[in-house]
Amino acid sequence: QVQLTESGGGSVQSGGSLRLSCVASENTFRSNCMAWFRQIPGKEREAVARLGPFGFKHISSFATGRFNASRDNLKNTAFLQMNSLKPEDSAVYYCAVITSPACPLDADPYNFWGQGTQVTVSA
Repeated sequence: QVQLTESGGGSVQSGGSLRLSCVASENTFRSNCMAWFRQIPGKEREAVARLGPFGFKHISSFATGRFNASRDNLKNTAFLQMNSLKPEDSAVYYCAVITSPACPLDADPYNFWGQGTQVTVSA
């Protein structure tokens, strides 16, 4: 069973930055897609960034120009760098892995999830 552990969440003021990390318990990144999702209370989980194993990267439109994502397959670690944060970015952020090189936009196909880390941005 793969375990994913996120860290780096917290509270910042509008315009601030946070860097989230996700570490996998075993070598699961190398050939699989990993993604960052977020969930705002009362809303469905939405993709923030998706990183394929062979260079594919997609940042969702609401985060383009502000967020960047990367992965280190050798260290089974992924990162989400969030800059110019806005109050509407406040959410629980999750990392997820799907046992496939494809990176679906929808959350349902992802097999493994971290516990989530809270990000709160104040005005």
